[in-house]
Amino acid sequence: MSNTTGTISMALLPVVLVLLHMISAAAASESYVIETLPGYPGLLPFKLETGYIGVGEDEDLQLFYYFIESEGDPEKDPLILWMNGGPGCSGFTGLVYEIGPLNFNLSSYDGSLPSFILNPYSWTKIASIIFIDSPVGTGFSYTNSPEGYYRSDTKLAVDNHMFLRKWLLNHPSFLENRLYMAGDSYGGKIAPLVAFEIAQGNEAGLQPWMNLKGYIIGNAFTDADRDVNYRVPYAHRMAIISDDYYELLKTSCNNEYVNPDPSNLQCTYALRLFKELVQCTQNIWDQHILEPNFSYDQTILWLQVKIYWPSFTWARDDSVQEALGIRKGTKEEEWVRCNRSSAYTSDVRSVLEYHKLLNEKGYQILAYSGDHDFGVPYISTLKWIHRLNLTIEDAWRPWRVDGQIAGYTEKYKEGGGSFITFATGAGHTAPEYMPKQCFAMLKRWLSMFPL
Repeated sequence: MSNTTGTISMALLPVVLVLLHMISAAAASESYVIETLPGYPGLLPFKLETGYIGVGEDEDLQLFYYFIESEGDPEKDPLILWMNGGPGCSGFTGLVYEIGPLNFNLSSYDGSLPSFILNPYSWTKIASIIFIDSPVGTGFSYTNSPEGYYRSDTKLAVDNHMFLRKWLLNHPSFLENRLYMAGDSYGGKIAPLVAFEIAQGNEAGLQPWMNLKGYIIGNAFTDADRDVNYRVPYAHRMAIISDDYYELLKTSCNNEYVNPDPSNLQCTYALRLFKELVQCTQNIWDQHILEPNFSYDQTILWLQVKIYWPSFTWARDDSVQEALGIRKGTKEEEWVRCNRSSAYTSDVRSVLEYHKLLNEKGYQILAYSGDHDFGVPYISTLKWIHRLNLTIEDAWRPWRVDGQIAGYTEKYKEGGGSFITFATGAGHTAPEYMPKQCFAMLKRWLSMFPL
């Protein structure tokens, strides 16, 4: 533990120097308050701000963001930095498809500029949320230096920490608000890394001090090997593979299904058989095994186009980019919702140690996990929580919305007073599948009420 903490602390030193230099200089940024948007009739019923924040020694990385002020009590409601996954998926994904106040009106979409409807379960009803396009190259974020596009887990954590500290310098009225990092999928891996950067910065005396209270993660990538390893027992629990096949895998591979010993021919055979079985079940949508697979049927493929293509049509429109304040000529390629071509290195294999350190420091964690997600199974999330050796405060039980079971929950406590709340329900991006239930979950957790 001490070696890990020392390594992280030493790695932070150059970051501290950069941040001190950054804070001593004028915070260069550009932002716009948006009152109307193409696709929405009339004035927006919430406050939307967009803008760029420059990070890096020469501010060569220009990170674009959407900020929506709480529709409740912005002076008291918490501030959330929302990070989408991928890596490389725009914050627009979270804003329109998951937790933001706007949804596309799919019933009227005909391929032209799409229209919006309001999301009655937007998290912005109880929190102010920054949706960030990160890493650079995502969404409308850009850099003028080609080497700037080479990002990694550790660089991204530093970038987002710098971004948020500068954003707060430009928005001092939010300095006292409770602050939470949040994200799902790969963004759920980055959230604790950014939280740790903030905690270290606060301890080093960086200004402004940030009122970090914890973080919120959904179906979060945590350990590169363990997350994949638990797909096998998950497939068995969900009746995707039979008892016989599961017993063959367990006995042949000794419960280790990632990077097996190549000399273990029996395990190699069992894993090949498992992969063939999974291929045979590619009718299953791995992000929600009860939903149709969009790539299987042409009718369903069109449904996928109808659901997701409106974001391309909308964000690439000239009138939209003008309304958002997008700098002309800053993107060499057209906007994409998820940039899969970025030069990104996953250099943190596991964030378990960060979870442990942050939990010991007293931060609160909400870890929700769609129990129908095959990509990052809920078993994986439960296992890393159990590896922290915490005490069960509230044993496994259902949690309900409007009298109906929304999922199951368990709460764990650390001796220092911090808690981890675990909750199941829905698929890989849970708010996309169960918006009402996830809104209730967040509201109760932020209010310190049991789920």
